[in-house]
Amino acid sequence: MSGFVFKQFKVAQTRSAMKVSTDGVLLGAWADLTTSQRLLDIGTGTGLLALMCKQRKPTMQVNAVEIDANACADAQQNFTNSPWSDITLMQKAIQQVTTTTKFDVVISNPPYFNASLKGQDLARNTARHTDSLNFSELITAFKHLSHQNAFFNVILPCPEAQLFIAQAQLQGLYLVRHCLVQTTATKAPSRSLMCFAYQRQECELTSLTIHAQGAQYSDEYITLCKDFYLKM
Repeated sequence: MSGFVFKQFKVAQTRSAMKVSTDGVLLGAWADLTTSQRLLDIGTGTGLLALMCKQRKPTMQVNAVEIDANACADAQQNFTNSPWSDITLMQKAIQQVTTTTKFDVVISNPPYFNASLKGQDLARNTARHTDSLNFSELITAFKHLSHQNAFFNVILPCPEAQLFIAQAQLQGLYLVRHCLVQTTATKAPSRSLMCFAYQRQECELTSLTIHAQGAQYSDEYITLCKDFYLKM
């Protein structure tokens, strides 16, 4: 099978527009699942985040939603072939999802290109650009599908993260965990790992450097991701 092999599962990605990325692995390993019994992965793509979270907490009920049919085919294959075939997949726009039981944790590696030039691949455009799911709609979806003690975990490039934080505040959410990620110690942070809540509390601000020297991974990155990567 072509794809990406992790320690406990494989990710087929021949049909998905968006492939396995460092962003996804970071978010799946970093998200706080402590209080979670029901998790929703919005825009699951290959199913990576759903699989990572299920590996971390096998007793948790995991639901995934994805609008693209080809990505859904990959995700369903990946769920079926994993140790956790009970992950539930819905093929629809998140704006159309309804639930009677609210989620404890929502996780998303969302589209974030607002004004950049688009390519010819329509599926990749949908996965990468905010046209079909802008930040306001994503936050509204979280509020619609979660309860007052729920958490919302997201990763975005730092400039887009500031826009997302502002939009979340407008909708009554508070940033409670924020990790700034840099590829090396000499570079400025490029990614923001964020966790939002309904209740205001002091934000826990941390940082993470991926590479220590050259191509070597830093100790902190290995500690975060060692349960997943074969090479760690």
